[in-house]
Amino acid sequence: MTPDRTARRGPRRRAVLGAALAGTAVSLTAAPAADPADATRRRPRAPRDGGLPDLRAPAVVAHRGACGYRPEHTAGAYRLGLDLGADMIEQDVVPTKDGRLVCRHENEIGGTTDVADHPRFADRRTTKTVDGARVTGWFTEDFTLAELKTLRATERLPDRRPHNTLYDGRWSVPTYDEVLDWAAEQGERRGRPVRLCTETKHSTYFRSLGLGVEEPLADLLRRHGLDHADSRVVLQSFEPASVRRLARLVDNPRILLLAEADSRPADLAADDDPRTTADLITPEGLRRIARYAQGIGPTLDLVVPRGDDDRLGRPSSLVDDAHDAGLLVYGYTLRNENAFLPADFRRGDDPRGHGDVFGAARAYFRTGLDAVFADHPDTALLAAGDFRRRAES
Repeated sequence: MTPDRTARRGPRRRAVLGAALAGTAVSLTAAPAADPADATRRRPRAPRDGGLPDLRAPAVVAHRGACGYRPEHTAGAYRLGLDLGADMIEQDVVPTKDGRLVCRHENEIGGTTDVADHPRFADRRTTKTVDGARVTGWFTEDFTLAELKTLRATERLPDRRPHNTLYDGRWSVPTYDEVLDWAAEQGERRGRPVRLCTETKHSTYFRSLGLGVEEPLADLLRRHGLDHADSRVVLQSFEPASVRRLARLVDNPRILLLAEADSRPADLAADDDPRTTADLITPEGLRRIARYAQGIGPTLDLVVPRGDDDRLGRPSSLVDDAHDAGLLVYGYTLRNENAFLPADFRRGDDPRGHGDVFGAARAYFRTGLDAVFADHPDTALLAAGDFRRRAES
């Protein structure tokens, strides 16, 4: 089905992730304000070679699990995200010294495990340059899987989320293989597929160490029978080269993640390619993305930019233009706390306090986002339901 810009589409209409067709320009200039029903008008064309079964837009991805309530990338966070009703559960994968994939947001694990409490690993603390940034701590690539399994996960943001520290030490660092087994078991038990959104982290950096992420990831997907175009596993990366490599290895749907407009993906920087995110979302950039990905995952600041006062401005045309190019748009990250919300949706002076996340979500959903990553998936699901009901009324 091709987009019909003259007729409104019902909010249950959900295009699948699929091979994007050539589109028109994307611009970060302001787009006209829209009501909720308008957000259902422009969606990507039907895929040519695969995607996801229908999900109502806006769908909700539990960001690193329900990490607003449990330490991120733990069995507890993943399970709670599923229990709360999230449409998908996100993982980030990094390799160990012996080439096993584990679920951590970063390869530096001093902030998300109790490694500092293990004297035997004290001499592993070091400083490295990862994607151009100097980082000091302990790194997954310096530990075997057996060694990592002696550690326990801890809350990454204890000052922001002190209640989550209640669960420090309860869970180990999961392997990606374990997560795939868990998703299959939960899907059978719950009578519905458990959908995963899996990100390759620091691909160029790890490849320079001889620890490529994409090949072992593809091997695991094949082993679990999840390497096909309508797989319940979506793959994503901030590095175009990683997404393209995954496209050659497996047929899973793919998303190119996009950071701030002036940022440079690590693979481009390593190749002395001067392009930034802003260059990737030009008309030609979108056409290139559509050749190897079925969606983009921009920071929400690219969707609705903030002004100098940190309040939301007018929406950019990014979502509409991406849809015109046949690409779905998964925005990140919706969080409840004042510290992360735009200034006009904060309530009170406590950065740990919860602001008007429903109002913020409404502003983002009006742009026509297909999905949002959320630390508190229950809140995002309520906001998505409110938005759909308003569109239907």
